[in-house]
This record gives sequence, structure tokens and C-alpha cells, in this order.
Amino acid sequence: MQGEWAGETVGPDVWETCRELIPAGSVFAFLAEHREVLFPAGMFADMYPSSNGRPSLPPQVLAATVVLQSLHGLSDFEVVQELRCDLRWKAACGLGLYDTAFDPSLLTYFRRRLRNSADPTRIFATVKNVVAVTGVLKGRQRRALDSTVLDDAVATQDTVTQIIAAIRRVIRLVPGGRETAASLCTAHDYTDPGKPRIAWDDETARAALVDALVTDALNLLGHLPGQNLGEKAANAVGLLALVAGQDVEPAEDSDGRDGRRRIAKRTAPDRTVSTVDPDARHIHKNRTRHQDGFKGHVSFEPETGLFTTVALTGGYGSGNHEAAVAANLLADEEGTELTVLGDSAYGTGELREQLRDAGHTLVIKPPPMRRAVPGGFTIDDFHIDQAAGTATCPAGHIANLGQVRADGARTAQFKRVCTGCPLRERCTTSRTGRTLNVHPQHALLAAARHQAATDPAWQEEYRRWRPPVERAIAWLVAKGNRRVPHRGVIANNIWLHHRAAALNLRRLINLGLTRTSNTWHLATATT
Repeated sequence: MQGEWAGETVGPDVWETCRELIPAGSVFAFLAEHREVLFPAGMFADMYPSSNGRPSLPPQVLAATVVLQSLHGLSDFEVVQELRCDLRWKAACGLGLYDTAFDPSLLTYFRRRLRNSADPTRIFATVKNVVAVTGVLKGRQRRALDSTVLDDAVATQDTVTQIIAAIRRVIRLVPGGRETAASLCTAHDYTDPGKPRIAWDDETARAALVDALVTDALNLLGHLPGQNLGEKAANAVGLLALVAGQDVEPAEDSDGRDGRRRIAKRTAPDRTVSTVDPDARHIHKNRTRHQDGFKGHVSFEPETGLFTTVALTGGYGSGNHEAAVAANLLADEEGTELTVLGDSAYGTGELREQLRDAGHTLVIKPPPMRRAVPGGFTIDDFHIDQAAGTATCPAGHIANLGQVRADGARTAQFKRVCTGCPLRERCTTSRTGRTLNVHPQHALLAAARHQAATDPAWQEEYRRWRPPVERAIAWLVAKGNRRVPHRGVIANNIWLHHRAAALNLRRLINLGLTRTSNTWHLATATT
């Protein structure tokens, strides 16, 4: 059942007796004074539906603790130490001078209740509501979009480690798995916590081990008793099937039918990097920076320095691309005409069309053009008439656009007209002549490239208001918060919302957030 604040503390009230020691204008002082109003008891009533049992710690105390934890990037154990020893933390969370706080596991239980509730990001929503009440965003229509890679909280595992760990999980969680493994799995002693004892510098021995482990995995999957499985058991079976096949291919002299396998000489596009956190993925932010983890996405108001929306997604797949997530980041602002700023990751034709139709002004950097020949012609040097279905090259040759493909694109093939053309060396190196792929939103993309290259007002807007979102990302990952603290997309998405809520609250306090006459407002100018 939900605990209630009784107004009594263990020892003297720190805020009442040591107020002059708490930094004025800090998040600590703000929470000490306004914690009960910011996080009222009724805000968490649905998380504690039962009226029976031992009363919990008041959720207002835990909510204030989570905000401070997210702001300072501390572990649960470190948070409890701060609550026991730091006057600022005691004052902010309403603990008495002699209060020894609580067991760190209570924070885990609180996060679990949040996760299973109807509104797991309610702390962020509460701070967002304060932003709305103050009117700080009124008349400020710019939204800068950006993303960053967040490192996972687990170690990246090699193929052997993943297969062994997945087999052990099936043995532990699936009814009948232990007996099936005991009779069919012989490549390794799966009760031994260590790695198999082989000559790891012997390539033949490594290949034989991988082949044997995959055989064990397939035998186990193929001979488990037929039964309805619970969520954990079903996930264990699915994970074993995934890791047993993602990193292997038929052996070099195998036709694929004799069951012999080796580690593949390629990387699966959506490869699971750890059985401890199956949601983590290998991410290429660019050609030189590779990380394992998740993607964090933000929508940011650059003038006030406030996050309007955040989201954490997996690191791979078209649905997790920046342009795909952007529409969701702006979904809560329907009916508002915004100026949307973003780098080239948001410059897809589909997103441009969607934002344009919603009435937004786009200040999004176009992706760089690819030239078939260094220094040569790009598609912008061709005249594309989609209505007439033709493409005219710089030399004046005309080719017909082909049939519309499933993705909406069309192709123009110049073929023979390229033979003997004086501009061929600047156009193509193909023996069969230039082939032009025309995007379904070609006109929109071409207009965006022209505007970015020639419009001084657009360039000034981008240069002035796009860079602040980089500072916002720096705030987001500061103090060790580049690495997420939990496993899985859902838990870490909630954490990211808590982190953004804490940063927004700090920013609002710096802008003069106060409460008078039961209303939130800013006591100082915001510009």
C-alpha cells in the first residue's frame, strides 16, 4: 500500500534547522521547498492499488530521490550514502538529520512500479507540465532535433560466450531443458562457469568448438518437450535460436547440408552483442566511431535550453533511424507551426514531406551529394520532369524515366547517348552510360539543397540555432551518463526521461522558477 507523509522526521528537520547551509537556487533547495507540490501523493496512487500490506516509503520521497540521482548520475548504493551523509540530499528529500534512509533495493522496486504503470514517464511529464504553466515556451517555435549513441551497461560477448550463456539460460528457465541438455549437449560442461578448455590459439580447435556448440544448441532446441512456455522461458528459447545462427555459416568445404559450421566472415546487420542485454546493438554513428548500445533522441528548444521530448530506441533498423523517430518527437506539438532544425540525418524526403504537410518550416541540412565522378555532375545538374517522365542531362540528351518501383523511385538510363559525349568524363565511368536514380521526393530534396546553398536567411538560422542542441547532448551525457545504467530499451527509455526531467528542472530553477499563489512562474527574465 502507498505510504503517506506524516510530517515527522527522524531527528531535527534538516531544511528547517540547516536551511542556510543548503545552496540557494539549487535543485536541492527547490525540492526541499516544493517537493510535496511538484510530486503530490495522488500522482502515484495508481502504482499502489492495494490497501493492504506494509505502507511503502512515501513516493514523493522516492520521486525526489530519482530526480537527484538522474541529475548527478549516481548508482542506487551511492544515492543511499548521499541520503545518509549529505545535508543537501536530506533536505531535498525530507529526511531528518538522524535518518539512515532506506535500502537501495527500494529504488529498484519504485522503478519497477513505474515501468509497469500506465504512465512510466510521469516524472518527465510533471516537469513538462511545469514548463507549460510558466509559459516559458510561449512564442518560441524552434525545435532542434539530434541523436547520440548511449553505451550499454554490459560487456560485449564473443560468439562462444553467447552460445554457452544462451544454452545455460535455457537449461535454467525451460522445463525439461536440463534433462534434454544432459543427454544431447556434449560440447561443453555447461555447469562449469568458465570457458571451454581448448588451445585458443589453434584455429582448427576453435572452429571445431564453434561447430560443436552450434550443434548442441540446435539439438537442444529441436528436442525440448512440447509445451506452452512462460515469457522468460520463451525469451530464453528465442535468444538461443538467435545467437546460434547469427555468427556462423557453412564450413569452407561444406555444401551446407552436412551440418558443419564455422564463424562467419561477416557481421550480421542486427547482431545481438550480449545475452545479458539482448536489446543492445552495434552502432556505427559514422565511419570511424563504433559503439555498442542504444540511440538517444531529443527535441530541444534552443533559446531556453529545455528538452521538449526525448526517446531512447534500439540502435539498428529503419524504425530507429533519426528521421523515423523525429515525427514521434514532434507528435505532441500538433497544431503548432514550428521551425524544425536538424542535421543531414533528418534530411530524408519522407520526413521533409511529412513536416511540410504539418505546416512546419524546415531548417534541415541536406545530405551530401554523391558524385559518380569526383568533381563531376550530380543529379542537380540534370533536369528532371517527373510529370513528363523525362530526364535531361547537362549535354542536352533526354532519357525516359522508368516505371515507378515499389519504393516510389524511378530510373533513367542514358546508355548509348553517352557514347562520344564530350561531357562523359565528368558524368560517368560506366561502360554502359549514366544511370540516374530519381527519388520519389526528388523535387522536395532538390529545392532543399538549393535553399541551403543559396539562401542567406536559411544559413544564418541554421548557424545560430542548430549548435545549441549539441550543448544539450553534452548536458545529457555529462557525469558518466554516456553509459546507460539499466538493461533493455524500456528501462533505459524511462531513465532517459528522468535524466531530461532533472536537467529541465535545473534549467527552470536557473531561469527563476518559483511558486506563488499556487501557480508556477519564472521570477526573472528568460532571455
